[in-house]
Order: sequence, then structure tokens, then C-alpha cells
Amino acid sequence: QGQLVESGGGLVQAGGSLRLSCAASSRTFNSYAMGWFRRAPGKEREFVAVISGRTGLTSYADSVKGRFTISIDNAKNTVYLQMNNLKPEDTAIYYCASGLLSRSDSNFRSWGQGTQVTVSS
Repeated sequence: QGQLVESGGGLVQAGGSLRLSCAASSRTFNSYAMGWFRRAPGKEREFVAVISGRTGLTSYADSVKGRFTISIDNAKNTVYLQMNNLKPEDTAIYYCASGLLSRSDSNFRSWGQGTQVTVSS
């Protein structure tokens, strides 16, 4: 399914915005769904958002709905996560992954290395 490389993480104040990018080394989006997950310190990895590469259908975790937007640029083989109105509880390592249209990380085969997002209060 190709290599995935995330970028765009960083330190931001509460209420601020960041846009994460995930570039794929091969043309995966038309065949797979792309998801974003995150792991906060001391917590399990959790689902954030997913988008179907074929239909554009999206799904979000309740904790980010209305604040985060997932999108795909097929021409650039890149999936984005626009994060607005960030909160300290959004602090985590964010991972992108390719796989099935699902909220479960067990349905995703390829993973990026992760990018750190830190939100200060």
C-alpha cells in the first residue's frame, strides 16, 4: 500500500490551528481508505477521522467532530487533517494509515511514523 510520511505537527496554543499532511509513495487513495489516529501520553491509540479514497465519505470521532476536517488531494497523493480550535487534550502523536473504511486500527495495514502535536493551555 506504499510508504506514508506525516508532517505538519508542532506546538500551538489552545484555540489555534494546524494542518497535518500525509504523503503516500504510491497511488493508494483510489483503492483504500485513509485514516488518522492519535496516541496521547499514557493512553491507547484512538481513532480520529477516516476518508474513503473512492467515494470521499468521511467519519469523525465525536471528540473532534466540527473542529477537524479530513480531505484528500489525489493529484498529490496526500491526505490532510485540518485541525481547528485545538484543545490541550488534542495533544498526541498523530498517525496516518491506509486500509479499510473503518474506525478500528486493526483494519489499517500501512502506517506512517507519526507527527507530534502539542497544544498548550
